[in-house]
Amino acid sequence: MNIVVAFAKSEDAQNFKSILSRGGYDGVVTCTSGVQALSAMDDLGSGVIICGYRLSDMLYSELLEDLPAYFKMVMVASTNRAPLESESDNFVYLPTPLQRADLFSTLKMMIEGVQRAKKKAKERRMQRSDDDKKIINQAKALLMERHHMTEPEAHKYLQKCAMDSGTNLLETAEMIISLTNI
Repeated sequence: MNIVVAFAKSEDAQNFKSILSRGGYDGVVTCTSGVQALSAMDDLGSGVIICGYRLSDMLYSELLEDLPAYFKMVMVASTNRAPLESESDNFVYLPTPLQRADLFSTLKMMIEGVQRAKKKAKERRMQRSDDDKKIINQAKALLMERHHMTEPEAHKYLQKCAMDSGTNLLETAEMIISLTNI
């Protein structure tokens, strides 16, 4: 899982990276500004950002507003910097002094939340509408009729064509239907 560590002082970011590395988290990206952190998060796509109250160019709250969809934030700061309320379910505040066990358990919980959100989004994309199913079934019926295939053979053929052409199953089914109507 991707982790971005963003603190105004680079030595703070490096210390967190070192702690995370010893805890088994590799490939941690460190930043000192919000712009760098946003760029890193855009490149990575999903994960968790650990940051301080203030970065070199913005506050954590400004960074939180621009947080990418599949990122969650852990803000580490002294109790006088504690947020008045939890801004969102993408945010956790940890007070200093920080215990390693608290950091790792919070990080694990946040990573699981990101993975759950990505899985739900994938499941939503995978569910086909009735219209999509009709088109796919129509393409299979054409293959079965014209090429004397069984239903499983027609389905496998559709999948192979989709993979070979770099399109999804629905687009491949639409192509087969349009080609047979010529």
